[in-house]
Parts: sequence; structure tokens; C-alpha cells
Amino acid sequence: MRAEKTGAFMSKAIQIKMGGYGPASTGFSKSLKFIGDKLQAQFGDRVAIDYVWNIMDHGYKAEEILTLVEKGEITLGYQSSSYLTDRVPELGFVDLPFLFANNAQARAAMDGALGAYLVRKVEERVNYRILGWFENGFRHISNKLRPIHVPDDMKGMKIRVLPSEIQRRTFELLGAVAMRMDLTEAIAMIKAGTLDAQENPLANTVTYGVHNFHKFHTLTSHFYISRPIFLHRPAFESWPKDVQEAMRKAVTEAVAFQRKLAVEEHETSRKAIADAGCEIVELTATEHDAFVAAVQPLLTDARRMYGEEMFKLLPKPSP
Repeated sequence: MRAEKTGAFMSKAIQIKMGGYGPASTGFSKSLKFIGDKLQAQFGDRVAIDYVWNIMDHGYKAEEILTLVEKGEITLGYQSSSYLTDRVPELGFVDLPFLFANNAQARAAMDGALGAYLVRKVEERVNYRILGWFENGFRHISNKLRPIHVPDDMKGMKIRVLPSEIQRRTFELLGAVAMRMDLTEAIAMIKAGTLDAQENPLANTVTYGVHNFHKFHTLTSHFYISRPIFLHRPAFESWPKDVQEAMRKAVTEAVAFQRKLAVEEHETSRKAIADAGCEIVELTATEHDAFVAAVQPLLTDARRMYGEEMFKLLPKPSP
């Protein structure tokens, strides 16, 4: 795997390779560089920082970032939490539709008691040290067939969903044909015209060129997804304490940096979609309520599945 390197190489330097699955121009890649620059400035030749911006450019699936970090081939990575729900069922809780009212509530949850609880659950099962949560943000639907205003408009529509049973069931309740698959497969099928729809933050939709194939975009804000920032635990725990603390601090600052970029990317991506001649649907309050009503069976089941204690970890929505 070819990597871009910064800083002088020394045989005794701490090797830190950071990776993701997007071009260097994305907010996520810029945030990895933010972390690396902070460490480089503080420690100089004590650290050797490498980057692999997009593992998909090297023949990997997006989901394989999880394995690469778990095995230590990459030191630090990020991935949407939904990809871990099969191994850490509690993460399915934050896949629930319409769980958060806005960014402020979602960020408070992930930076607070709910996020801390989920970190513990992941670290119990996977060889990671999780230091924070990037914001993948609220997700919206794009498709090649027709405008979507109400769930009935999705009837029979083949849509790619993340590898999460909660998300699969959500779209089945909305009447679509939900297809769990990795991003790599979804992009190929969208370009081939064999997949009707997908759901993503607008920034992802533009980054992967989906708006060049899907004319119709509906701002549903149905899921808010975070991307844990996870490190290969044995590597992290082998570092001197000052390097560990510097990494923790750099990640915390990078989260704030990335979230600011995410807001900017949403706006620039919306403009790019409109400039491409696509149709953007903003749901009315009544239309939004129809989506919420359609998924109520799932939310009812979730209270039995996860228990009221997890719901109590949610902060109250801010205005």
C-alpha cells in the first residue's frame, strides 16, 4: 500500500500510519492531516507520520479499514459506526431513524454519556482504542427514478444501505428494497444503473460522484451517523505517555475541526447537486411526519431490544 509520508524517517521513530476511504480533499482526510501535523510539530523526529487517504485506491473495500487497523497495518482510521453493528450490537442504537433532532443534540450525545458507553462496548469486543467521533452527519436519499415526498414514493425502490440490520429494516418499513453492501459495490452498481437509490450525507453523495447518476435528492435527515476514530490498541498502548496524551488531545481538536468542515461541506455539496441540474426536495412537516410514522414499529422494538436505559443516555434536544 503506497503512502504519503511527512517528517524524517528514523529507525527508532514511532511509526503512525493513518488511513481512510476518501480523497485527500475531504474533511475526513484533512482532519487526519490535522492530527499528523499536531504530532509532527510537537515531537519532530520522534514520530514518523504516513497517510493512506483512500484505501479503495489500493484495491481494498471501504469496510476493510476496520481489519487493517485491527491487525495494525494501519495505526489510526475512521469508519461509520454502522459497519461494526454485527460485532457490537449496541451500536445499532445510533442507527435508529430520527433518533436525533439536530446536530447539537447528536454531538452532545456522542461526546457525552452515550458515546462513552458505546466506546466501552466496542473496546470490549474489538482490539481498538477509540478516542473520538467524527461526524458523518445526517443522511439523505438520492435516486434515479422519481422525486420522493412520502414513503409510498419509495415502494419497490432498490436502495443501498450500510451493513446494519436496523438500517435495512428502516428502509423495508419505508417500502424500499434494502440491499446491504459496501460502498465500493454500491458505487459500481450506481454507475452501472443497476441500483435505484442510495442514502448518504450530501458531501458523500458528491465526493463519490453519485449526483452525476441520480437526478432526485430528498433531504430526509433520517439517520445521523458518527465515525469512530479508532487506533490499533497494542500500538497506542506501547507509546510513551506523552505521545498517548498528545494523540488524545490532537484527536479531540480534530473532531471540532472536522465537524466545522462537515457543515461547510453540506452547503457546498448542496450547491454542487443543484448546479448539476438535480432536483432537491425539502420535506414539509407533514411529509416528514409520514416518514417518522412509518418507522414507529422499529422504534417500539428498539425499546425492548436496547432497554430504556440507553434512551435515557440521550440528551434533550437543543433549540
